[in-house]
Amino acid sequence: MFPPPKCKDEQAVSDLRRGGAVRDGKRVLAEETLTVGKVVEAANATTFNCHMNHTNQTQVLVPSFDSRLYMLCFLPALILLVFTPDLRYLAPLSLVANLVMSASLILIYFYSLTNITYPINLPYVGRAKDYPLFFGTAIFAFEGIGVVLPLENKMQRPQSFIPVLYLGMGIVTFLYISLGTIGYMCFGEHIGGSITLNLPNCWMYQAVKLLYSFGIFITFALQFYVPAEILIPPVLARVSQRWEKAVDLLLRTVLVIFTCALAILIPELDLVISLVGSVSSSFLALIFPPILQILTFHTEGLSPLVTVRNIIISVIGFIGFLTGTYIAIAEIVARNGLKREETFSSYMVQ
Repeated sequence: MFPPPKCKDEQAVSDLRRGGAVRDGKRVLAEETLTVGKVVEAANATTFNCHMNHTNQTQVLVPSFDSRLYMLCFLPALILLVFTPDLRYLAPLSLVANLVMSASLILIYFYSLTNITYPINLPYVGRAKDYPLFFGTAIFAFEGIGVVLPLENKMQRPQSFIPVLYLGMGIVTFLYISLGTIGYMCFGEHIGGSITLNLPNCWMYQAVKLLYSFGIFITFALQFYVPAEILIPPVLARVSQRWEKAVDLLLRTVLVIFTCALAILIPELDLVISLVGSVSSSFLALIFPPILQILTFHTEGLSPLVTVRNIIISVIGFIGFLTGTYIAIAEIVARNGLKREETFSSYMVQ
């Protein structure tokens, strides 16, 4: 979000922030779909061989269930987790998740750095059709207004939030760039939609997958907090006090089932991330904020330079939205069509 210039009309600023939160509720709800799918990554066979897996395929040594069945197994636990009523109760869980995922991140860095092959012979520039997908993925990764607004509203001193935001985004930017670069140098064109898919199936790196799954599972409730706070209260206002608790729990259950159903129907993690980023995140991070700033503060003397800058940013976001959405949907359709053909061919062989 772009910080608006100082304005005497505090109500306008408040309305602007609430509007951004409402629009972001839909995006965070889509994010939860990816979380449900991510939890099942650790349900694979384990070996003692820690050599690099260049095939980007999990070697299943024992009979295994379909990954969608694992998603259904996690559904009751996720429903119970989102019954947590307050962010204060989620803080200890969030701390545990951060510690667990930090330990996993260190192991991923270690494996990637120690398995880079020299000389490095990788293309310096990617294919043109992949840039819209990269746009969606990148904007999805950095656009986090759904978590930013609730944290700022719950702080005892919200005026201190900007330095905290800059520090946090600086750390996240360093991690994204460094791990993305090192992972590409290590795995090259074989790198998967999630770098954990490239880790070998030995005990140590299987533990990394389990730790990441555990961390993401815990933070599901934190991601769920924003859409729940936006969607549920208007419904509760229409029911009697006697039924408020029951309706609240029912709506939470329905929302979790909805996200789980989306994860089962669209299991392409990398393409879904790009699609959500292109559709929702581009509007929330690049298109709407500059336009809202112009509309809200045009009577208070916005400079022409700021107006031109905002228009350029919105146009770039709109172009990314169109191209990223088209390419992501086309790739999802093509990949699902290929899977259906493979399934049909294997069925005919049997």
